Amino acid sequence: MPAGAETLSAGGDIAAPPADDIVVSAARTVLPASALPLTVDVVGQEELFRQIAISGSVVDALSAMLPAFSPTQDKINGSGVKLRGRTPLYTIDGVPQSTPIRNDARDGYTIDPFFIDRIEVIYGSNALQGIGATGGVVNQVTVKAPAQDGISGRAMLQGNAGDDVSGSSMGGKAGGLLSYRSGAFDVTGGVAFERRGVFLDGDGKRIGIDPNNSELQDTDTLSFFGRAGVDLSPSTRFEVLASRYKIESNGHYVGVNGNRTLGIPASSQRGETPGTPASGLTQLVSASLVDKDLGGGTFSLMGFYNRTRNIFSGGILATFQDARIAPVGTLFDQSQNKSRKLGAKINYERKIPGIPDLTGTVGFDALFDRTAQSLIQTRRSWVPQTDFRSLAPFGQLNWGLFHGLVRLAGGMRYENVQLDVPDYTTLATSGSRAVTGGKPSFHRALWNGGVVLEPLHGIRVYGSYAEGFTIADIGRVLRGISQANVRIDSFLNLTPVISNNREVGVEIKRGPIEASTSYYWSSSDFGEVLVRGADGFYSTTRQPISLQGLDIDVTTQTPVKGLKLGIGYNHIIGRTDTNSDGRLDADLDGGNISPDRVNLTADYKSGPFTAQLRGRFYLSREFVGQPVANNFAGYALLDASVGYQLPVGQVSLSVQNVTNADYITYLTDTQGPADNARFYSGRGRNFTLTWAYRF
Repeated sequence: MPAGAETLSAGGDIAAPPADDIVVSAARTVLPASALPLTVDVVGQEELFRQIAISGSVVDALSAMLPAFSPTQDKINGSGVKLRGRTPLYTIDGVPQSTPIRNDARDGYTIDPFFIDRIEVIYGSNALQGIGATGGVVNQVTVKAPAQDGISGRAMLQGNAGDDVSGSSMGGKAGGLLSYRSGAFDVTGGVAFERRGVFLDGDGKRIGIDPNNSELQDTDTLSFFGRAGVDLSPSTRFEVLASRYKIESNGHYVGVNGNRTLGIPASSQRGETPGTPASGLTQLVSASLVDKDLGGGTFSLMGFYNRTRNIFSGGILATFQDARIAPVGTLFDQSQNKSRKLGAKINYERKIPGIPDLTGTVGFDALFDRTAQSLIQTRRSWVPQTDFRSLAPFGQLNWGLFHGLVRLAGGMRYENVQLDVPDYTTLATSGSRAVTGGKPSFHRALWNGGVVLEPLHGIRVYGSYAEGFTIADIGRVLRGISQANVRIDSFLNLTPVISNNREVGVEIKRGPIEASTSYYWSSSDFGEVLVRGADGFYSTTRQPISLQGLDIDVTTQTPVKGLKLGIGYNHIIGRTDTNSDGRLDADLDGGNISPDRVNLTADYKSGPFTAQLRGRFYLSREFVGQPVANNFAGYALLDASVGYQLPVGQVSLSVQNVTNADYITYLTDTQGPADNARFYSGRGRNFTLTWAYRF
């Protein structure tokens, strides 16, 4: 999906220079994407709006559009949703949404997509935004500030129903946003509310309710967004952004186990959910100052505060049992993950005097994260309150040679990371072990470098090497300690994951054709593999990981005016060492790697009328070294949408799973072969009618 023709400044404002290239703010530079040895996709406003109307969320929309993304299972839990076989870092205008200490896998659901104008996706391990981008960066760029004096805005009304148009499957959404500019000052504010019904599969049956990781179905979401800014000079802008996103379960349904042996998927029925309703709350405040002409360069400074509180559904689960509180097999509990992040980013970029076409960037990032996970019914600590600190200076150079024929790029980020874990005691099911806390630290230079060749206008060839890093899911490690006399300072499982990405690619933009292909290799000597237990909780194992894959994307204008066709393909292989003998002896399973896949797309636009068909073909896969029951048979899905511009607003009808295919989702089909509670079918045919208006 090639980048569009608009350009994004470092401050987030849309400009319209005559260049064909787009500037990707997530790359921490004002240079165009064509100057960077990276694979980048930019999902523009129109395409994003259309796909979210079909899929309902940013994560599901990206999964549908980008073959390198794993298929989702229509749940709010993103565990197992990967980009190129690794976890992506989700950001909002560059502010990280991850919770590195205890990854609750909800970082893709922290802002309503009504307030998102576009999404920048940088593929592959990198340290451009710091911790977490082992699979890449997904930067959600919020609605831009108004460019002209006066009042502007947008409004949306939406209705949604399953194939039987029953009351229980119906939902809806309403959103409104107003902007006002007067001279140098502008302000924007908006609200969005969404109610989701239950989801039906291709057989017309209710899809199973997740017993402890919570849901998208049968939920309400209420979101607020605000931005205020002032232009201090023609080149300098200061702005403050705030958002609040809350999703909460209505608790009208409970899960009914399926039967994997008989091929019967899990379902749901009316019933009361015990405990506190599952919910997710994210609050974000950021302030930024950008000067595009400070000493001949661009200076930017950002500070942010981000707070999350996620409550998971509860149950009488084996992990929560403690005979000192209640007889084993009777104790109900549920967990809550709370995280608070404070951070700052500063960088300066300018041409280097005396050396033609050499651009340098220097900067410094700081991140302070405090996270704890508790069991809220019995007030027990599951993951102790742990502090994470990252201080990271970085520098980059980008040098154009031979009038742009060759461009060299490279740099280094120096990460200085420390954890602060207090003394604590594990749950009874882990032996009530007394663990001695500590302050393990990590210092590492993370390098990147690459070359871009442009032998002819519209043809770009590049090769690159980049290192990324993350810490293993500290919460899962800490809460799972069952050995005696563990001291955190010397506990090997807390060693960070260092991933690298080697990549070569070709992009062509000539005449009616836009095409790209890239081949990548990625490895971690001490990686992290998710392993799902019988109770649905994931643990982590530290194993070497090797990934390699191929991405292909081609779009072309056809002789039929207004008709554009596209094809995308992703192939990926993932291997790991399961017995520590130095040999990669097994495939990664479906919770850690996506299936091979083909996307076919047809877009048509004529006057006020638009239409799109998108087919997704997930190819069968066998996992060598994994249980035979985890093999994947594959399935195909077709989505469609049509739109028409009215005198006031635009109306559109979107259909998810047009053929009403009945299938088992990839993530649940390829892991947990004995887990009947999470044997989920995919969503069947679903209709969304939308009216949207901009003024």
